[in-house]
Amino acid sequence: MDGIGKVLVCNRGEIAVRVIRACRELGIPSAVAYSAADSDSRAVRLADEAVCVGPGPSPRSYLNVPALVHAAGKVGADAVHPGYGFLSEDAHFARVCGDLGITFIGPTPEVITAMGDKTNARRAMAAAGLPVPPGSEDPLSGPAEAAERAAEIGYPVILKAAAGGGGKGMRVVHRPEDLADALADVAHTARTIFLDDRVYLESFITAARHVEVQILGDQHGSIVHLGERDCSIQRRQQKLVEESPSTVLSAEMRERMCAAAVAGARAVGYSSAGTVEFLVDPAAEFYFMEMNSRIQVEHPVTEVRSGVDLVAWMIRVAAGEPLAFGQADIAMTGHAIECRINSEDAANGWAGSFGTLERFVPPAGPGVRVDTHGFPGYRIPPYYDSLLAKVIVHADTRAEAMARMDRALAEFDCAGVATTIGFHRALMAHPRFRAGTHRLDFVENHLTATGELSDTEL
Repeated sequence: MDGIGKVLVCNRGEIAVRVIRACRELGIPSAVAYSAADSDSRAVRLADEAVCVGPGPSPRSYLNVPALVHAAGKVGADAVHPGYGFLSEDAHFARVCGDLGITFIGPTPEVITAMGDKTNARRAMAAAGLPVPPGSEDPLSGPAEAAERAAEIGYPVILKAAAGGGGKGMRVVHRPEDLADALADVAHTARTIFLDDRVYLESFITAARHVEVQILGDQHGSIVHLGERDCSIQRRQQKLVEESPSTVLSAEMRERMCAAAVAGARAVGYSSAGTVEFLVDPAAEFYFMEMNSRIQVEHPVTEVRSGVDLVAWMIRVAAGEPLAFGQADIAMTGHAIECRINSEDAANGWAGSFGTLERFVPPAGPGVRVDTHGFPGYRIPPYYDSLLAKVIVHADTRAEAMARMDRALAEFDCAGVATTIGFHRALMAHPRFRAGTHRLDFVENHLTATGELSDTEL
């Protein structure tokens, strides 16, 4: 491909495999940067080349910028794909790559910086006409200002780390007497995880749905959306299931939300794949939450409905290609659902489950896609995220998609570690989920201490 000669994949697991496959189909050689703990991984087996960048712990390997750029030079890669997580939204990494003449497959460092600071993102999106929840325009100066702002907008409120992301650095406060301690706790978490203790405050939208819009832009000013995904099944701000279309949006609201996402992306000069995330309240009003300037775990939901290969287009856009289609050319069809299969023990407090996959036979058949890095004999290391596989189904209707997902999950033969397959099968049968009336607090209200789902609220 003109503009990119070789891609270094700076990630692991299923997303590394996904990027390697996209490179192969585009005719671009790929190399993968791996840690010592991932030496026997599927990504290492599939890539054209592989280079070890350090030991198992992420700070010494997948988060080690000098090691990664050295690896790019060693294999002669002129581009890097960061996947999701790790350094995917790290403006410093993107800037270092640019300074060294290495193409960062993603948005510019300036956009990553602007969207990575949540208070800046709020202001930018509000200026672009997107609705934002009432809250503090700038990071809070301390408990006194937090109390003042909370009193103005009313409880409950949510405290968020300005540099946060991935569901970390957030806390809901229902009473004034709990605010000061919550602020100190969120600031400490933010300082520990993000090395930035700035915190801001917003009105907490109760009984909300989490709906996000996939956008894709090129370097020539074209930006399109590829519909929405509903991500309301979550546990502790971590997504478990995603589906499209959302059961909570009317056609008119879908059109407005998608138009708002494109307007927000255009306002910051966005290129590459990205996601604009919204909260939808019970009155069917939506509010901007954040923009993720990277590919999302749940991107296959959009791919199977639109027929657009988002990962391949990230690479094409980074190489300078214009989008080959406009908004009118995109046709979203049917209903898609993705279940994240994590190596976790739901009956034991969702503790991570590590060890060797004794059996691993993913489902197949009509309308079923499985993105995974697992294989029989694979040793799951203890250092990383517990995501083992993503089961994605596509069917004509939501009812057919749920039936197809249940069939696929029943076929999934995995032994050697605990997984969340059982949780997802129970979810597909749950009357609240089947009715499409679930909210963000669904798991909190229906999950028992033994990891099972109750038909009634707890």
